[in-house]
Amino acid sequence: MAGLAVFLHRSITQVPTVAAAQNGLAGPSGALRLESGNSLSSSVSVEVTRVAPPGSTLYWTKRGDTVSSVARHFLLRTSYLTSAQLAEALRKANGNPRMTSLKPGEALIVPGILETPIVEKLVPVARDFEVRAVYLTGLMAGSEHGLEVIRRWRRAGGNSVVFDIKDSDGSVSIPFEHALLGRHHTAIPDLPKLVRFLHSENLHAIARIAIFRDQRLVDSHPELAIKSRRSGQPWRENGKLVWTDPSRTEVQEYNIALARRAAESGVDEVQFDYVRFPAEGDQKDATFRFFREHPDWQRSDAIRDFLAHAYAELHPLGVLVSLDVFGVMAWQRPVDLAHTGQDIVKMAKYCDVLSPMIYPSHFFGMDGYANPGDAPEHFIGESMERFEQITHGSGVVIRPWLQAFRWRTKSYSPKYIETEVRVAKQEGGIGFLFWNAANDYSKPLAAMGEMRSGKGQYFRGDELPEKAPAVGITSLTGSAPVARQETPVLAPAK
Repeated sequence: MAGLAVFLHRSITQVPTVAAAQNGLAGPSGALRLESGNSLSSSVSVEVTRVAPPGSTLYWTKRGDTVSSVARHFLLRTSYLTSAQLAEALRKANGNPRMTSLKPGEALIVPGILETPIVEKLVPVARDFEVRAVYLTGLMAGSEHGLEVIRRWRRAGGNSVVFDIKDSDGSVSIPFEHALLGRHHTAIPDLPKLVRFLHSENLHAIARIAIFRDQRLVDSHPELAIKSRRSGQPWRENGKLVWTDPSRTEVQEYNIALARRAAESGVDEVQFDYVRFPAEGDQKDATFRFFREHPDWQRSDAIRDFLAHAYAELHPLGVLVSLDVFGVMAWQRPVDLAHTGQDIVKMAKYCDVLSPMIYPSHFFGMDGYANPGDAPEHFIGESMERFEQITHGSGVVIRPWLQAFRWRTKSYSPKYIETEVRVAKQEGGIGFLFWNAANDYSKPLAAMGEMRSGKGQYFRGDELPEKAPAVGITSLTGSAPVARQETPVLAPAK
């Protein structure tokens, strides 16, 4: 039983000191410590000691150790998702709920030790699976608060979560070795473990990758940036150096490699954002690699070429591929296509899902509305109708990003959320994604109760297929294992 201290009061023979150290039994001097004072042999003197229960190990504390520092040190070797969870489990396993500082030389039981790293597999679904998701930053997804947001969303009726593994500043949230990346902070230190947790909650896991807007990459590798015609130096969008050249093979391969890592870690869907060229800045001054290598191409051809390659790499892995696109692309204005390269007809051939960002507040100056943010019915409806027409016959699913923030609207409320979801479904949308950069989903959470009782007016209510009962999923409350996977897994706090 986790947390139970087992004491041996007997002589032990033929236990090498090295093996003892490897198993966490060696004290600070390197000798096996046992409480009775008996000797191990003539060559090794020991004292009978505390022995870790199954699934645990012993750690001999050093000067300066705290419960928090020990939790951070052992986190990747355990089934716990956050160091805060492991710290709480350490206190329970060692019978001291208030333990914070540690004295040198103490034998500390560390629970939840994994025999092998978690290997998670995706849960396959059809491309028209009705996703109901919220977005989380990588930092939020890897935090205790983020796990609680996930649990609340699941209890409210959500069935999916989108989380960053690379954001538009180029920060990569997961362990990933690549020549273009180097050392980086990992807000999600164990992606298979996080995905295992999402699957244990019966949630569809969507890994978001911001593709070509990548400030970190152009800072460290300016040769991969868009170039200025006038100066030959990296091109800047409104004074900011943030854009890689979407037609550079090195940039494309870097992002595809990251997407493969996510797919191999068990995520069910890879979502590409910023799959475009820059829409602002001095467009005439920007020059791209494809100008020289493919002089007959337009920007949309470079995007199509990248997506064809990416989809060929990812589709055989079973993972869904979704693309975020500007909502305004539904209007098919030549200037938007010329700048962004987001030709919806071409893009629809190389993905499973298109997710237009149809936030009403972003349609300023369109269709005669002075305050578009307060006209969700019009802009959601018009956008969805246009996207359905453009992609008709392609087989691609239209799953929109919906506004879950207050910017430029006076009417943002649970009713606002309900209107967005209802109209999107009426116009052919399958599922929805809520965006809030601060990850504040108070309004969508408040709206879900009404929408769940709407008898199909807002959504069908798709859920992931159930699997056989799992072995080893525990909680910090010490409850019995619950459903899903077949290998020992997480210990999320309830």
